[in-house]
Amino acid sequence: MARFAAGCLLAAGLVGTGSVAGGGSPAAAETATAAGGATVVPVQSTGPADRRFNLVVMGDGYTAAELPKFRADVERHLSTLWSFEPFASYRSYINVWAVEVPSRESGVDCDPGLDAPARDTALDMGFWGGCNPGSVQRLLTVDSAKAAAFADLVPGTSRANRQIVALANSSTYGGAGGSYATASGGNALSALITPHEIGHSLGGLQDEYDYYGRGVPGGAYTDGEPSSAHHTLLTERQMRDQRAKWWRWLGEESESGGVIGRHEGGLYSTAGVWRPSRHSMMKTLGYAFDQVEREVMVRAISAKVDLVQEHAPNAAPVGADRVLWVDTLHPVGGELAVDWRLDGRPLRTGGARSLDLRGLDLAPGRTYALTATVTDPTPFVRDPAVRASAALTRTVTWTVDPALSTPKDTVRPAFTGHTATGVPVGARSVVHADTTHPARRIPAVRWTVDGRTVPNPGNDRDLDLGALRLSPGTHTVAARIPGTDERLSWTVDAVAASAGYELSPPLRTVKRPGRPVEYVYDAEFTMRLNARDDRDGAVVSQFRVDGDGWYTYYGWPTDASAPFRFSPSGTVIDDLVYGKLGRSRAVPWDDATPDYGTHTVEYRTVDAAGNVGPARSFLVTLVRK
Repeated sequence: MARFAAGCLLAAGLVGTGSVAGGGSPAAAETATAAGGATVVPVQSTGPADRRFNLVVMGDGYTAAELPKFRADVERHLSTLWSFEPFASYRSYINVWAVEVPSRESGVDCDPGLDAPARDTALDMGFWGGCNPGSVQRLLTVDSAKAAAFADLVPGTSRANRQIVALANSSTYGGAGGSYATASGGNALSALITPHEIGHSLGGLQDEYDYYGRGVPGGAYTDGEPSSAHHTLLTERQMRDQRAKWWRWLGEESESGGVIGRHEGGLYSTAGVWRPSRHSMMKTLGYAFDQVEREVMVRAISAKVDLVQEHAPNAAPVGADRVLWVDTLHPVGGELAVDWRLDGRPLRTGGARSLDLRGLDLAPGRTYALTATVTDPTPFVRDPAVRASAALTRTVTWTVDPALSTPKDTVRPAFTGHTATGVPVGARSVVHADTTHPARRIPAVRWTVDGRTVPNPGNDRDLDLGALRLSPGTHTVAARIPGTDERLSWTVDAVAASAGYELSPPLRTVKRPGRPVEYVYDAEFTMRLNARDDRDGAVVSQFRVDGDGWYTYYGWPTDASAPFRFSPSGTVIDDLVYGKLGRSRAVPWDDATPDYGTHTVEYRTVDAAGNVGPARSFLVTLVRK
């Protein structure tokens, strides 16, 4: 049974056939190549570049002396990216490369204003749409030809299998999505800009903003039914009746908070067009993709790879005395399904990746059609057309002729690709170990946890740690091939990072048995979230108010080191609203009515191994002065 859990991450670093074991920051990468003044550094290697989706991150406006700052920005952006689904579950499909390009001058053009001096930089990045007075400040563009030329330095990548992300050496808020994604490297919100812009560039998602120029409502939408998967003119009843847009998700609790339904505003219009969720990543930075957007992103990521990485030769008929096999990808969030059929009849294989034809007792005198269909059963996808697409379903076909004999081979059982062993894996990860393929033998993989054998029938190439429900602590998982010296082991980090908070002084503190501690305020207050982990790697902190969507903690928009500020009506910064206690408010024309009374604030952590900490809470009561 596949398991794809929101928030289930992969430990930093994976390894696949022919890959480099990577993990952490560019500084930790094992190899680097230099060309044309740029250095290509593998940050995360999950397999050969020509068989993976490659995220190519490059910086602009970082001088040679500032490259350590670029590396830190890359690490921070990636840590945040992996905390969001579906990047979390599909991180094992993605290679990450950093292209270190030193610029002659620090900074980028038109930062922060049109009157700022031009900078001599490698990628010619600039705010205001490349210094266009008719644009907006936050539109951060890059010279696409130069970005492509630097990305071409990454061997094995092409426009078809990569996504370029360009980071500007700037603390000004900004970014853009299109052929390439851009973001400012050092703004408090910048690490949240990156997944939003990748949503545009990779998934074709559209903005759900109800404005274009900040501070100016967008007016009414007057065009026809949008092509966007997450915008519509239809009512909920029309969506159900027509089986259109997000009808399959209607009424469910949104991953970004609230309920999936019909919420007015989007495509830069305040009225006349509707989106699935009250807020999501494509409307308000900090929230997750909702289910509708997440389904789009699953397909977009999966379309960049092939679920079947290799398979037994099928160009000519094969004998009935051998083993056939498929090597698949290995999502960290759940196992792929493999369905074997003989002349259309399903075989009971338990999802195994190999099939010994000798067990089928095929009669001579005719040929047989054998198929192996690999499917991604993720619950992130509900549209049957998406499920059946080449992105999520692949079939391999062989013709089996019992009259043929398979020559003996000298292939010895051995491990090939596997989850990286050099860094801890999370307690809910799927760990994998692929093997060689002797023609007449299926190498069995046996798994142990802390020296105890654990059953893993069917697909023995994957071990779903989440299904084992490991106790808190550190564990050792091992895989071996019986009868050989082949053995792999991993350290399992089954302890989430600890979370804590600091609040500004309240009017009073109330403690009651059986209830969270309560803090009483009559005006704004601040909250700083602290996280500690006993292992290396960045920790992402999150919070939510009154059961709304989990929101990534980033400090404060104007200062990442400052605490988050809650106030009765929110604080307006650059014509956006932050920190309204109670019902959230994103723009000045949203409802500013203060939510007095008692509110529940929950907080948690996501550590580098992918462990999601338990939610803890406190109460805040806002009283009128």
